Amino acid sequence: MRTVGRFFLWSLIVVASSAAALSALFGYFVYSPDPEIPRLSGVLTKGTIEVGGLARLYRLYVPGGLAKGAPLVVVMHGSGQNGAQMRIETGYGFDRLADKNGFAVVYPNAYEGYWNACNIVGGGAADGRDVDDVGFLVALTDTLIGDIGVDPGRVFATGISRGGFMAFRLALEAPTRFRAIAAVSANVPTPENFKCRPAGNGTSSVMIMNGTDDPLVPFDGGEVNLFGLFYRNGPVLSSRASAQYFADLNNIAGAPLTNEAKVADGVRVERALWRNDAKLEIELVAVHGGGHGIPQPYRRAPRLLGPSPSEPNGPEVIWAFFERQRAR
Repeated sequence: MRTVGRFFLWSLIVVASSAAALSALFGYFVYSPDPEIPRLSGVLTKGTIEVGGLARLYRLYVPGGLAKGAPLVVVMHGSGQNGAQMRIETGYGFDRLADKNGFAVVYPNAYEGYWNACNIVGGGAADGRDVDDVGFLVALTDTLIGDIGVDPGRVFATGISRGGFMAFRLALEAPTRFRAIAAVSANVPTPENFKCRPAGNGTSSVMIMNGTDDPLVPFDGGEVNLFGLFYRNGPVLSSRASAQYFADLNNIAGAPLTNEAKVADGVRVERALWRNDAKLEIELVAVHGGGHGIPQPYRRAPRLLGPSPSEPNGPEVIWAFFERQRAR
């Protein structure tokens, strides 16, 4: 009987130790503390519109005293997330910039957490139901143009991970509504994994911001997955080839202008810029030493997703790109 008791006690110790070890591993690799909520001038509201028979949700941040004809920035979350989580993931970076520079920010929710982007592989229920996310986002921006008076010629969209892939779809299929897009931690799907239909009259201006040490979306191209088990989205082009894809679609010939700079945390940022006479720009921002997610000083991404540098300030880099895009 004593032997049984000792075995039972030892089993409890082993189980407790394993649970503690797993909890510690989870805390180290997955947990990331939320950033401090900044003091903002404006108001965050929740809204719903119906598109394609679905009630679609969004959160809208409007700075205090926003002028009529201000720009609008659409910020799209990654797989399994929502707009509220996207504000946290970006460290409220776009809200801070909206206060400083005078634009509105909207955070839409994907259907069941997944955007119906250009990838054939992946996309969850949104892809299975062929949810019209382009129609939703165009309808949302049209609604906000009417409701709060933002400038229809200065509507921009950005997204991280799956949201970045959705930004590509907007650039390809709705370039007349979105003046420019910025995709973070995303590459263009390879031809056999590509289902989007380019509008045929060029695209929006496009920025791609990717980390070279991204464990999910390979910077040099290949299969999108995490450890070969999660978030499978099929093969993608390299970051350089993705930028070149948009340059070719817009008939921008020649080599891009390039420059390189060292920033904090030992990170090196390499930029390549393609331009043409139609006021279109394609820019690749390669964050050497960056992982999956947007670099920023307000929040560290989970270690599971690779390095999370505090510089460059990703939202600031994206806004600077948007701000210099003028009407065609």
